[in-house]
Amino acid sequence: MILELDTASAVPIYVQLRNQIVMGIGRGELKNGENLPTVRQLAHDAGINAMTVNKAYGILREEGFIEIDRRHGARVAARADRKGIYRERLEEELELLAAESRARGIEKEDFLSMCGQVFDQLFLTREVAER
Repeated sequence: MILELDTASAVPIYVQLRNQIVMGIGRGELKNGENLPTVRQLAHDAGINAMTVNKAYGILREEGFIEIDRRHGARVAARADRKGIYRERLEEELELLAAESRARGIEKEDFLSMCGQVFDQLFLTREVAER
């Protein structure tokens, strides 16, 4: 997985890193149980501070995307660990996105179509990665 971090972005580097790892998992580029680079290695490869990587890994662990073991390092967690509380958070975020879309004049059908396209594209990218 190739990371593209934008140091000029208003989005903090640790958030960009977290988001790209989540996207890699969602697209199937990172498989369940797959080892991630060590904090030091990823920091070196990306040219960022190790504390930034450590913060991103900590968030990913709290969210259930990765597991961290002192002997084996960080690895992608099993999908079953991510289902619980997430649904409630997803509904809250979708509610906000729907409200913003409506306030900006986007109709329900267009909003749902965009959601479907994004979701389908994610799985299409995943299928290509699995080949």
